[in-house]
Amino acid sequence: MSRTSLPATTKLGFLGAGQLARMSALQAFRFGIQIAVFSDRTENEPVQFMTPFSTSGSFDSVDDMVTFAKECDVVTLENEFISSEILKEVQEKSGTPIFPSPESFSLIENKLIEKQTFENAGIPVTPYKLVKSKEDLEDFGKEYGWPYLLKSSKGGYDGYGNETVRDLNSAAEAFDKLGGSKGHDILAEAFVDFTHELAVQVARNETGTVVYPCCETVQENHICVAVLSPAPVSDEIRKKAQDLAVKATEAIDAKGIFAFEFFLTTDGQVLLNESAPRPHNSGHYTIEGCITSQFENHVRSVLGLPLGSTKMNKPAVAMINLLGTHNRPAQTDHIADGFNQEDGHLHVYGKLDSKVGRKMAHYTLLGDDLNTTYKLAQKLTADIEI
Repeated sequence: MSRTSLPATTKLGFLGAGQLARMSALQAFRFGIQIAVFSDRTENEPVQFMTPFSTSGSFDSVDDMVTFAKECDVVTLENEFISSEILKEVQEKSGTPIFPSPESFSLIENKLIEKQTFENAGIPVTPYKLVKSKEDLEDFGKEYGWPYLLKSSKGGYDGYGNETVRDLNSAAEAFDKLGGSKGHDILAEAFVDFTHELAVQVARNETGTVVYPCCETVQENHICVAVLSPAPVSDEIRKKAQDLAVKATEAIDAKGIFAFEFFLTTDGQVLLNESAPRPHNSGHYTIEGCITSQFENHVRSVLGLPLGSTKMNKPAVAMINLLGTHNRPAQTDHIADGFNQEDGHLHVYGKLDSKVGRKMAHYTLLGDDLNTTYKLAQKLTADIEI
């Protein structure tokens, strides 16, 4: 049953205290919801400045998280670096519901399980194999061709935990680097010839399911540098990606906000690449680009509230990720052009230290034509330094 009231004491807890939790928290505050955060990092994180209810501990410690969860009405995730078994134990011992549920999370908690779950649901995925030896590395190259990708099954993001391998020697080195020799599960994944990388966000709870527009993510060195919505592909392809995203959400009986990344292959296939049980970088544009952002629907979905409309506010939206340009205390320079642009929106995440390549902020521009809007957004952000 969906909620029909929100007590002023409602407290939503986040496991993780980075920018994704921060942007969800900003929406929760609109509804008078209190926010608690659990951080596993020594540095001050973006949400910790926003709430007095901040706890530090370890994602490997059930006791740490049980203490935290007991202070919350509902707990949700900002990242997927936690074990589903630990989440299940935390939920049982604290009595506090966790969404996405440990059961749903267990079906996608690492890249191997994720591929198997969606494949079993009849969703096309990129070719993959769990590799355990030099022979496996060689066999995969023979079957699917070089180069291919090696991925740490758990914990990779923004290019971390991924290695492109071009021959057996580089594959063996990458296997060791990713921890394969120490018993970590390593996945080999074939390169597919694709024309676009697509993404769809889906929010789902007991009140229903809402689907966001299919967008395109623009990648450089395994890091998303821009998002364009709607994706510059046919209506048929966009609809296909949305349908597969809903099917994937239903396959894990999900409650919460989820993101799904796809490859559009040169022969017109839409292959599911990865999923995320949380808000996702590909959906940042929805803050101004859609009637209800992914972050607002994150809050609504896990609290059992009716979900909001995902319709776009303008025909075209371009979002530019602003990465760290220096290793220094964070400072955003040369932002005047972005501030002066009608329908332009700057979001700085509140990280205290900038590192080259680190996601520090994003800029969203709304317009009537996608190509024109994207080019202008690039121009307006070209000189920004963080």
